[in-house]
Amino acid sequence: MFTEYIRAALRHARYEALEDGSYMATVEGLRGVIAVGDTIEACREDLIEVIEGWVALGLRLGHSIPPIDGHTIDVSKEPMAVVE
Repeated sequence: MFTEYIRAALRHARYEALEDGSYMATVEGLRGVIAVGDTIEACREDLIEVIEGWVALGLRLGHSIPPIDGHTIDVSKEPMAVVE
């Protein structure tokens, strides 16, 4: 589920060449997700890490993660039972 979500997000990535020759990427619908890199590939690698961190923080804070192309990340808010 997580890998498919990131792949879907990457399909919606928008890359922009900056004046200094580096690149910036954003993903529409994922507010605050911004990655940079000296090359497109470096920017894409940074974008993957940024999306992973964005999702992890969002889940930790109890935020809903927006679906992308039907891919969702849902976590139960019910406490897990402790098995001894």
